Amino acid sequence: MSLSLVNRDQWSPLQRYVELLHILVERNLKGRYRGSFLGVYWSLLSPLLMTGMYTAIFGTAFKRYFGGSIVNYVLAAFTGLIIINFFSSSTMQALASVVGGGGLMNKIRLPMSVFPLSMIAANVFQFTVGSFPLLAIVTLIQSKNPLYILALLFPLSGLILVCTGVGFLVAALYVFFRDLPYFYELITFTLWMGSPIFYPVEIVPPQVRPFLYLNPLFPIIESIRQISLFGNLPWGLMLHCLLNGIILLAVGWLVFRAWQDQFMDLL
Repeated sequence: MSLSLVNRDQWSPLQRYVELLHILVERNLKGRYRGSFLGVYWSLLSPLLMTGMYTAIFGTAFKRYFGGSIVNYVLAAFTGLIIINFFSSSTMQALASVVGGGGLMNKIRLPMSVFPLSMIAANVFQFTVGSFPLLAIVTLIQSKNPLYILALLFPLSGLILVCTGVGFLVAALYVFFRDLPYFYELITFTLWMGSPIFYPVEIVPPQVRPFLYLNPLFPIIESIRQISLFGNLPWGLMLHCLLNGIILLAVGWLVFRAWQDQFMDLL
């Protein structure tokens, strides 16, 4: 029997949670792109424009670090930009999700964790239909091996775990600290500059380079580039991505669970 035909009163808590998540994701996407001509493909406009700008300014100087190919530099900048854009947009939306859903939670008893998770899920859907097909095409052309497209799932899974963990953390913090969005913008800018997006990691001074590894986005960007552009399988970096994601997810979830009983008093 189709799930839609089952009495919702008989659903398990997990089924109700998934249904609620689906409703919130659908509402988020419809509200975001209602009346839009390009829809989810607007998410590609910013990285494409920024890639063109970075290529015009830095392409000639930095192409030698990418096999002497300006095309490789373009692709490297684009992959870095779609990763940082996904992180920035998904976590910033998750930050305001619990406070934004306060009015609804005051009327209906809902699991609070579904609000930041729905923001991450909406951005995952947007990435899947927008940026990922281009990334998959580039990977197939460069590597000539469709299995390398599957290898992208390792760093991308790490990215989703990182964003989910950070999303839970900032959503919980924002309930208590309403100035957080201004501070978080500085954090995301620091991560942007601390990620080798428009510059090669080789130009970073040796004494500063170890700090790049503290950036959870660094191994994600580097592993995707190795897979997509150079046909390598950097297992060490890929495992690093997943480990970072698991740790940040655990920290974010534990903080969210520990504080959520206090949320309703402040919403």
